[in-house]
Amino acid sequence: MAEKNHRLCVSCRKTVHRDQLWRIVRNHENHQVQLDEGMGRSAYICPNQHCLSAAQKKNRLGRVLRTNVPPEIYQALEQRLGHPTRKSSKEETSAEATAGNTTTADTD
Repeated sequence: MAEKNHRLCVSCRKTVHRDQLWRIVRNHENHQVQLDEGMGRSAYICPNQHCLSAAQKKNRLGRVLRTNVPPEIYQALEQRLGHPTRKSSKEETSAEATAGNTTTADTD
């Protein structure tokens, strides 16, 4: 018999107690995706970079929740891991250009 309060990670398919997983919820009233709270369709994911990356790359949360998961949800989960959010290629290019302009020093 299965133990109570165990859930399946949508990424690695590992079964663990739900307190050890992050919960992502699609609210049944307004169909908005949110973290940790609410009533509606839920998905669970392990709190590690491998599972988060795989879930985002393969749209596993979107498929389980039957809706599009906004990038802000993935950013919030990455922040929980302590990793900085990834910049888009446009932001990286502009940051490099700005850094190139400010690194020149006067040599008198």
